[in-house]
Amino acid sequence: MMDEREEDDEEEAWLQLRPVEPLPSQCCGSGCSPCVFDLYSRDLARWEAARASKDRGLLRGKESQCYQTGLMSRYIESWRAGVTAFWRGPFGDFLYKPNQHGELLMLAAGTGLAPMVPILHSITENADDETFVTLVGCFKTFEGIYLKTFLEEQARFWNIRTFFVLSQESSPEQLPWSYREKTRFGRLAQDLVEELVGSCRRKPFALVCGSAEFTKDMARCLLRAGLAEDSYFLF
Repeated sequence: MMDEREEDDEEEAWLQLRPVEPLPSQCCGSGCSPCVFDLYSRDLARWEAARASKDRGLLRGKESQCYQTGLMSRYIESWRAGVTAFWRGPFGDFLYKPNQHGELLMLAAGTGLAPMVPILHSITENADDETFVTLVGCFKTFEGIYLKTFLEEQARFWNIRTFFVLSQESSPEQLPWSYREKTRFGRLAQDLVEELVGSCRRKPFALVCGSAEFTKDMARCLLRAGLAEDSYFLF
């Protein structure tokens, strides 16, 4: 039998394992499936079942809750830098090999930014990888941009450039000066997609992740911008 102190320690240990509920602002509102709150509910149910049976083994195999650190509900598997970047999760699978594509155009809406992160890491952590990347993040507001610090760090590399499209903002004066030239307002549409594709040094390979509606729209825009169906990947 455990004494009172041991019971308190055990309770504290379980509480530390409890999933952290995402903030309302961490939902992009674009109808992602699964949503961060869907994943939270699932993980919470798993935790409650494990706690009730006092069996932590039920928590094994649980995906890391990336929304606790800002990636929000998307799962990342690691790899040795410089070999391959492999994304596996609810979006599908994508294998990236150094210099495989030469130039990448990443179009991400909300939490769709998450699968782009390991690919960016694999490029910037490998000094021999000269892949040029244009990343476009679509969010509602400036405050709603995920992973600002990470993206700012990535944009310091010679081969990484970042742009943002904010659907619920309209005044560049309210943005930090470093964001004003690389931010557009409204929604990512055909004209901007064509401008982005045209600004690439060569025909890019595009990666698209967001809501079902977003990926469908972007696929159509990319085709009209001159990319073939085998020149983009929809997560």
